[in-house]
Formats: sequence, structure tokens, C-alpha cells
Amino acid sequence: MSDAELVLRSTRVITPEGTRAASVAVAGGRITAVRAYDAPVPEGARLEDLGDDVLLPGLVDTHVHVNDPGRTEWEGFWTATRAAAAGGITTLVDMPLNSLPPTTTVDHLRTKQAVAADKAHIDVGFWGGALPDNVKDLRPLHEAGVFGFKAFLSPSGVDEFPHLDQDGLARSLAEISSFGGLLIVHAEDPHHLQAAPQQGGPRYADFLASRPRDAEDTAIAQLIAQAKRLDARVHVLHLSSSDALPLIAEAKAEGVRVTVETCPHYLTLTAEEVPDGASEFKCCPPIRESANQDLLWQALADGTIDCVVTDHSPSTADLKTDDFATAWGGISGLQLSLSAVWTAARARGHSLEDVVRWMSTRTSELVGLDARKGAIAPGHDADFAVLAPDETFTVDPAALQHRNRVTAYAGRTLSGVVRSTWLRGERIVANGEFTAPKGRLLTRTP
Repeated sequence: MSDAELVLRSTRVITPEGTRAASVAVAGGRITAVRAYDAPVPEGARLEDLGDDVLLPGLVDTHVHVNDPGRTEWEGFWTATRAAAAGGITTLVDMPLNSLPPTTTVDHLRTKQAVAADKAHIDVGFWGGALPDNVKDLRPLHEAGVFGFKAFLSPSGVDEFPHLDQDGLARSLAEISSFGGLLIVHAEDPHHLQAAPQQGGPRYADFLASRPRDAEDTAIAQLIAQAKRLDARVHVLHLSSSDALPLIAEAKAEGVRVTVETCPHYLTLTAEEVPDGASEFKCCPPIRESANQDLLWQALADGTIDCVVTDHSPSTADLKTDDFATAWGGISGLQLSLSAVWTAARARGHSLEDVVRWMSTRTSELVGLDARKGAIAPGHDADFAVLAPDETFTVDPAALQHRNRVTAYAGRTLSGVVRSTWLRGERIVANGEFTAPKGRLLTRTP
């Protein structure tokens, strides 16, 4: 029996050993071999010759707010996973809040899984939520297959997902640590936020002043201290403040089990360019100054920051008012994340191999999917993105698959056109044409 039903051939295949010309054999939805470029095509196998387009592992985005059920008018599994597929993302992990109900009990998880089951164009996993009153639910959620637990250290923006104070953090983290789980944390200190000047209106400078760096820095220091005390595994979400980087680097050097992500908008957009009233740029923590951005890129290069994820957090257009104080905070980025990061990365001398490491390999490792996702290697799922890295396009909101086409990237010229996306050896989108949903629901591997 042949070990290949399909062979994808490219002069540029990104493998764990580097980029090379290769032929990738696929059977049963898995990669069976990575062979020489001119290796004979096994009898009966179909050849897809990609020419000089780059074949890379499908991206794994571990920070996505799908908002389904309950706030489906904001997004939804159908639209979110189509947008992800159009951008080369083949796996996402859904955040537990902004849906109704939030994913804070096993019953709520089952509700969300039932909604997602027949709508997912790509593979979908789920985070659970850690709230002040659900410590008893954490172990059952872990056993039901969530990949970890999301907590806020300051108000989340939705009443049904309250934040943890320091005592609540200690209780939840102790419980999660007892079964070897992972806590992922929105780290902003509420006391620093309350003490910051809170002035409404359209000026971005006023909004930026209301979310100071020291709110992040203090919360991260507190989280690291708790993780060190309990030998617990923690992950800092959407790092914005470069001032926290020395503390994080020191903790890692001491063996504290802390990992860190940042997002495309922090790496590609700067406070100096945000127009007043343009709340499509609003997110929490905020987009900061260009000098801060330079240090985030340096931390990615040296490994202090582990990975890059979208924190896709959409809303309806009416919630994006011109008052930064009251507008919904969140940036939609699923479809554009690969191109946005690649555009900025190449300008700074980074390679596509670096982008794959940040957006696929390390995100797969974060959620324990690295035996199946995040690499073009035998035994892995045949999940691919095919990218024309030198082609450019100008972002037209009307061309996006997101339910609400509000984007901070409108009008930008980006490098890297996703030609097609493949899930377990099946092409799920090419040139804007989608297949029926092919995604599966993923659970944590015990």
C-alpha cells in the first residue's frame, strides 16, 4: 500500500530542520514523509506542484474570542474559522468569555462544543475560565479536555466574567497546579488602572494614559511571584509593556514556569499613528509607542517572548464609537495576522522560519499539540498554508471573512498572500473559495 495519497511539492518547504526544496507525502490526513524535491511520486498519488510558493505548517492561534453562542452577532464559529482559514490558520483555541454562557463549567463547555461542531472550518479547541466562584469546576473542566484556564486580574469588560483578586488568584492557581494545568492571565493591576487618569473622549493619548505600563508590570510581577511559590505553570497574555521584559527574563532564568505571548497589533501598529477617534485601534492593554515596539521585537528574537497570537476580539461596528473610554476594546486580526507579522518581520531582518516558530511551533507547544500540529514532519497532521511571500495586497475591509469588517489594518499594504490552506490533507480554501466545514473539535491530550 502506498504511503501517499497526495504529494505537495515546493522549492521552499519550511521544516523543523530549515527551509528546503521538498516533496511532502500525505496519507490518511497525516504527513507520512518529507522527501527530496525530485523524489518519484508514488503510484496513485495526486501531485500538487506549488512552484516557488512557500509551504509552511498551518498556523495555530491560541488566543481567539469567537463569542459564540450568545454574542454571535459579534462573530461566531462559522465566520471566525473562515477568516482564520483564509489567513493560513488551521487551528484555534477559543477564549472562554464574550460567549453566553462563558466556558466556566463542564455544562457550559458542552454547550459551546455543540454550537461549534458543524460550523468549524478549521480545528477548534477551548480554554476554560477561572472565576472567583468556580474553583470547584476547574478540575472537571480539565478532565473534560480544556487546554487551560483564562483569568483576568482586572475587570474583563463583561459582567459574567469577573476578575480574580490576589487571594482568588492564589486559590485558583493552587488548584490548577494540583493537577498540572496551565493558567493564562490578562495581567493588568486594577489599582494602577484606577489611579491612572481616566478621561473620556476621542484622543488616543488620553486612552493610552489610562492604561499605563506599570499596571501590566505590577500584575506580571505578582503573577510570577505566585507561580514561583507554587511551582505552577502560567502564561502571560498579550504582552504590551516592554518594561516587564527584564522581570520576565529573570524569572525564566530562575526556572519559573512562565511563558509569554504578544500580538500582531503590538508588533505592527504604534501609538504615534493612531488617529484620534479611531477606536478600531483600541485594545487592552493598549498599542504603545514605537520605541516600546522595538523592544518587543528584540524580546521575540531572544526568546523572552515565546509566541505571537491574534487576540482576535471583534464586536459589532456600533460598539466602536469615537470615544476611547466607552468603545469596545478589541482588534480583529484573524485573517490578516500572518501577512501583518511577516510584513514587519521581514523589514526587521527576520525569516519566515522565525514567523512559523512564533505563530505555529511555539503555540502548538503551549497547548500540548506539538505532536500533531505546528511542523511539517512525519506523523503530524497535514495542515498547511501556501504563501506567496513577496506578493503584496492592500487591505480592503470588504474582502475580509470576519462577521464585522472593522479593522485597524484598513488601507495598509501587506506582504504575503495566502494562496491556499489545507487541513489534514484537504484544501479548505483557495483563492477565496471555501469547502464545507472540515474542522474537528480538539481536547487536551491527557
